[in-house]
Amino acid sequence: MSEVSAGLVRVELHMHTSASPDSLVSVEKLLSNCRKKGIDRIAITDHNVIQGALKAKLLDPVRVIVGEEIATTKGELLGYFMSEWVPPNLKPEDAIGRLRTQGAVISVAHPFDTTRRHHWTEEDLAALAPHLDAIETFNARCFNDAPNHQAGVFAQKHNLLETVGSDAHTIWEVGRATLLMADFQDAETFRAALKDAVKDTTFSPPFVHLFSRFAVSMKRLK
Repeated sequence: MSEVSAGLVRVELHMHTSASPDSLVSVEKLLSNCRKKGIDRIAITDHNVIQGALKAKLLDPVRVIVGEEIATTKGELLGYFMSEWVPPNLKPEDAIGRLRTQGAVISVAHPFDTTRRHHWTEEDLAALAPHLDAIETFNARCFNDAPNHQAGVFAQKHNLLETVGSDAHTIWEVGRATLLMADFQDAETFRAALKDAVKDTTFSPPFVHLFSRFAVSMKRLK
């Protein structure tokens, strides 16, 4: 990771804990690793739950942003600065409405990565664009850059902010996709700082998906 200039913070916006079905990383281990790597702010975005993020927020309130990766009937959304859980399998419009009600920032996870179970068509996402804040334009778990590039073009076309994420399900992946940006205190100042954020990204090797499958298998055995 590159050096952080004075006045900026390093931010990770897409990561998972053992609250997700496909991760074995404890909240405590994740926080410790972020401190060691110099990651100043993190959004914990477990699949369809916020328990892990809420626990982390209690342990490290300055560093942690409560988030969620929310599966809708179409694709997945990323909510940041959340205070209430949004259940999965809602229509995208309904999920967005619940996020807006609580003042959350709304991005879209790996929108055009067709290798994922949940992904978007450009037509469906274009209809939602006026109600979004951002698009995830780099996801370190994509197998190649084509989906990220498509997401970047979409964000520019629709005048949306850009987020990036390691999508870390293991400790080793933490920090592989971060933003260097001005410090912020809440959703409003985060949005303002995101406009001038600088990406610092590296792809994860494809084998990281095997660790997610292993985590799912281990939890099924319990």
